[in-house]
Amino acid sequence: MNTQFYESEFLLNGEKHTLAQWQETPIIIVNTATKCGFATQFDGLQKLHEAFKEQGLIVIAFPCDQFRHQEPESDENMAQVCQLNFGVTFPIAHKIAVNGDSTHPIYQFLKHQAPGLFGSEKIKWNFTKFLISANGQTVKRYAPSTEPKRLIQDIKRLLPS
Repeated sequence: MNTQFYESEFLLNGEKHTLAQWQETPIIIVNTATKCGFATQFDGLQKLHEAFKEQGLIVIAFPCDQFRHQEPESDENMAQVCQLNFGVTFPIAHKIAVNGDSTHPIYQFLKHQAPGLFGSEKIKWNFTKFLISANGQTVKRYAPSTEPKRLIQDIKRLLPS
């Protein structure tokens, strides 16, 4: 288990949180943007949230505005826009950086644990998804174009029987 990963702070509804409260359960972390062409994936992520939340899965969106200014919403409006436009009820964190010198510590860990194509740690676009097992033992990365429903079999392998 990576303590720094679980103790890295982020804002959720204006309050400081860590992933520590979810360290015993699988987590999907995804960098999102409401104006991205992949924003239709909010629906699929919501379906995963609804289908598996009772078994412990948590989906957490980390909005990011590093890709062609596709996330213009303020932190204060983010959850409301996602709920109204996409029906999202899973947690939406504050905007973070996923690349560069200001990369959030959660993404530093994820990118190192599950590099992308050809070993690149860089996040290439919005809606890159990470599936983390309980205690952060396994991290799997999915391309932005991977539809959320394609994560179902991997999610089922991580959930208690």
